[in-house]
Amino acid sequence: MPTARRIVHEFLERRGLTTIFGNPGSNELPFLAELPDSFTYVLGLHEGVVVGMADGFAQATGRPVLVNLHAAAGSGNAMGALTNAVQSRSPLVLTAGQQVRSAIGLEAMLANTEATQLMRPLVGWSGEPTCAADVPRSVAQAVFEAELRRRPTYLSVPYDDWAAELGGNELATLDREVRRALTPSADQLAELTGQVAAAVNPVLVLGGDIDTAGLFGKAVALAEHLELPVWIAPSPFRLPFPNRHRLCRGVLPAGIGALSDRLAGHDLILVLGAPVFRYHQHVPGPYLPEGATLVQVTDDADAAARAPVGRSLVADPGAVMDALLTGVPARPARPTPSPSPRFVAPPAAAIGPHGGALHPEEVFAALRETLPADTAYVVESTSTNAAWWRQMDLREPGSYFFPAAGGLGFGLPAAVGMAMGRPDRPVVGVVGDGSANYGVTALWTAAHHAVPVTFVILRNGSYGALQWFGGLLGTPDVPGTELPGMDFTRIAEGYGVPAVAVADADELRARLKEATRGPRLIQVDTHLTTPE
Repeated sequence: MPTARRIVHEFLERRGLTTIFGNPGSNELPFLAELPDSFTYVLGLHEGVVVGMADGFAQATGRPVLVNLHAAAGSGNAMGALTNAVQSRSPLVLTAGQQVRSAIGLEAMLANTEATQLMRPLVGWSGEPTCAADVPRSVAQAVFEAELRRRPTYLSVPYDDWAAELGGNELATLDREVRRALTPSADQLAELTGQVAAAVNPVLVLGGDIDTAGLFGKAVALAEHLELPVWIAPSPFRLPFPNRHRLCRGVLPAGIGALSDRLAGHDLILVLGAPVFRYHQHVPGPYLPEGATLVQVTDDADAAARAPVGRSLVADPGAVMDALLTGVPARPARPTPSPSPRFVAPPAAAIGPHGGALHPEEVFAALRETLPADTAYVVESTSTNAAWWRQMDLREPGSYFFPAAGGLGFGLPAAVGMAMGRPDRPVVGVVGDGSANYGVTALWTAAHHAVPVTFVILRNGSYGALQWFGGLLGTPDVPGTELPGMDFTRIAEGYGVPAVAVADADELRARLKEATRGPRLIQVDTHLTTPE
């Protein structure tokens, strides 16, 4: 008779979950034993890095990804990175080894007491099999819950369950399939298309879920069909619309009052694939400008339920976009003001904490001018956010990824996972020196698997965004914001990644043009800028 382990391995194989990101402990070894040759185990040296790599891989492939963690301690180490995966709605299936059943109640070493509660409220579902015979069904539920909820799930499995011999009903798990459809009704579509058609000055606000769902091109078609100005929803973790398109107005600010001011004059605000809204800085004010109505379309029921204003339709945004394309007549092109220069010249180089330093805009201009148009950028440099959007020209879907919850440690690991999931595209991680330290062990995994990824480390010797917040909050004198004395070229080489430090923009361009088969790291000294 097959074991629970064999049945689960076959189920995962049939579902395509054959890449496992993990950092194993003793409780996990019985699950990993006899792993079929079709599986790839990607070892990370810290659980936060493991989840970050899996998050990048899931966003690159659009499929659920299996993560293997060690009991309570390993799960706890992963929780910071998990916050980003929750907000990006990445379907991670987290599994953790549990002590043998007879030792859990005794709280023996490595027992995960009340395991189902450990990862809540972050995960969308968590469980522990009631008995060995329930293991295959529980694994299947964890996978399907992640797919249906578009949110990580968590399953703790006592390690003595894996060798249990099963048969009969347990084999039915292998043929399980669950599908989801959120098609709006004809009446709902008619009401919405009529509202859009009647609006005098509507505006479109797009969120990262548009890119996740593969609707980037459809969003462009809709905006051009209706001649709608487009704003990107605040705190974007993915780019839903070309940032240099003639209809793109930029990224909305993440403060209530500031956002409302930007949308003034519009009578209808149509939000697709975004919460309403991911605010950050506390900027009081009205949720909406006077005279405006907001309609949100999202397949995220939680986001719809918690929205503080407007009307929400829980449905597939793609189906709604199709209805608007066919049900609302095309609008004539609107006159636009004379365009400003396409790209403002970056400020001149300055003297930074390590001597000569580039302005971040010089770095981003070099990326834009040198790298292929389909490059996927994983960005974790919050203090350079405004500079990034001033210089970059992103026209392809899947071009931009950012830590969705703002949790540091996403950039290096997610870039590794992204490059593993999309080997057909160049992948560049643009990461600040403060952020890089949270996920630096991802460099070892990149080297071990010869992942073709470029890391660009912006070194300004500080937590730049934190210093900016100090001014914003009236606390400019707090300690712990300086990071002197770090050399990421030596750190990278210690992990097996070739690395160089560049001193000027021409050298940076030359280095970026060099062909590479595996990972590489380029350290660039930059002077301090602010997110806005």
